[in-house]
Amino acid sequence: MTTDITFVIFGATGHLARTKLLPALAKVVAAEDISCHAVIGVGSRQRTIEEFESLVEASLDKAAIAEADAERFMGGSFMYQAVSDDSSFRELAQGVNTLESNAGLSGNRILYLAVPPSKLDDTVEGISTCGVDAGAGWSRLVVEKPFGTDLATARTSNAMIHRTFAEEQVYRIDHFLGKETVRNLLVFRFANSLFEQTWNRRHIESVEITVAEDTGLAGRAAYYDESGAVRDMLQNHLTQIMTLIAMEPPVKMDAASIHTEKVKVLDAVRKLNLDDAVLAQYTEIGSDNEEDVSYLDEPGVPHDSTTPTFAAVALHVDNWRWQGVPFYLRTGKRMAARVSEVTVRYLRPPVCSFHHDSECPGHQNVLKLRLQPDEGFSLLFDVKQPGPNITIGQIPLTVAYGGLLGDAPGAYETLIGEVIKGDQTLFVRSDEVEKSWEVFQPLLDHTNIDTYTAGTDGPEGAERLIMTHPGVWSDISR
Repeated sequence: MTTDITFVIFGATGHLARTKLLPALAKVVAAEDISCHAVIGVGSRQRTIEEFESLVEASLDKAAIAEADAERFMGGSFMYQAVSDDSSFRELAQGVNTLESNAGLSGNRILYLAVPPSKLDDTVEGISTCGVDAGAGWSRLVVEKPFGTDLATARTSNAMIHRTFAEEQVYRIDHFLGKETVRNLLVFRFANSLFEQTWNRRHIESVEITVAEDTGLAGRAAYYDESGAVRDMLQNHLTQIMTLIAMEPPVKMDAASIHTEKVKVLDAVRKLNLDDAVLAQYTEIGSDNEEDVSYLDEPGVPHDSTTPTFAAVALHVDNWRWQGVPFYLRTGKRMAARVSEVTVRYLRPPVCSFHHDSECPGHQNVLKLRLQPDEGFSLLFDVKQPGPNITIGQIPLTVAYGGLLGDAPGAYETLIGEVIKGDQTLFVRSDEVEKSWEVFQPLLDHTNIDTYTAGTDGPEGAERLIMTHPGVWSDISR
C-alpha cells in the first residue's frame, strides 16, 4: 500500500481542478489511508501559497467535503509554482524536491495534466526538461481528455509523451470509465450468460448509445468552441462505451487484455460515410428566459462559429459478431433531458404467431442500460394482456441500482485511486486514442451544420439518418 504521495497538478486553478479534481483528491486521501501527502499547484499566473491554499479550501467547501476529510487534506504540504519557461520549470522541480525532503515524503509522484490540448505538448516538454518526473519513488502521468484535437495531434502528443514516460506510466483519463454503471458493463455482459449468448448479429437489430445534456456551455465557451460535440464527447466518452459493448471476451480481466479487445473493435469499424453523420447547433426556444439563447449568441462564442453542439453517427463494425448491426451514437447539449443510456434492440420474431391478420404489432425486446441518472437496466418483453382474447402488450422488467450501489465513489475518486494502485484498466491506451481519431477524422472538417431547437431530441436530420437503417431513436425526455 502506498503510504505517501506527491500530487503535482498542472492547471491547478482551472475549472476542472476546482470542481472535480481537488475535492476527489481530498476523498481519496481519506479513503486510501494515505499517511502523508503534498499538493503542488502549477499554473500560468503568479499566486502566493496562501492564495492557492485558500482556493483549495474554497473548492472543498463548495463540494461539501466532510469537515474531517477537508482538515486531513489541508494538513498536507502545499506549494504553488507559476511556469512559463525552462527556468520556472526548473524552479518547480527544485521546489518539489525540497518539499518532499522537508516533509519526509518518499518521492511517489502523480503528475496530473488538467490542461487543454493546446498546452499539452509544451507542458510535457517542460516536465521532461526539468526532471520533475524523476522522483525517488515511482512517477505516473495523468492526461485529461480530449487527448489531441485530431489524429495528427494525438500521434504527436503520444510521441512526445513516450520520450519521457513509458506507456505503463501513462493514464489517459476518461471520467466516464470511472462511473460505476460503466464499469458494470463488462460484468453485465461476461458474468451473465443469458445476455452474452444473444449478444451478436443473430439476435440484435441495432445498438444505440445516447449521452444527452440539458445544459449549455456553463461559462466554458472558450474551451467548448475549440472542441465541440465530436471532440468533447463522441471521440472519447461514447466511443469508449461502444467498445465495451462490442468487444470480445478478453483472455484475462486485466488492463492489457481489455485494451487489446477494445482496439480490435475500433480496427473493425468501417470508414465513416458522411451520409451516416449529422452535426448541428442549438437555437433558442423562443422563451423570455434570459438564458434561452442560441449557441451563436452565447457569451464568448464567435458569431460565425461552425462548432457542432450535437452529433449523431451510424457506425458499422465489420466483424463476425456485429456485421450488419448498426451502432448509433448520439450526443448533444441543451437537449430535452440529461440522460446517458445504451439501448439494445433485439430482432423481431420471424413469425407473428399470435396475429392472423396484416396488423402484426411487430414488438421487439428492448434492453436499456441506464448509465445516468436513475442508474439501472430494464428489459421490455411481450405478455398476454388479461381478457378472453389474445392481446399482446409490452411490460418492462426493471432493476434500479439505487440502494444496490449505495454511496458509490465518484468517477474521479475511482480513477485517482486506480492511478495510485498502478492499474490502467479504466484508462485509455495510446493505440486506442489514435484508432478512435481515425474513426472520426472525416467529421472534423465537415462544415454542413444543421440546427435544432434547444430542449428537443435533436435535429430532423438525425431522424432522417436513422430511417435509412434499422432502428429508431429513443425518446430522450421519457
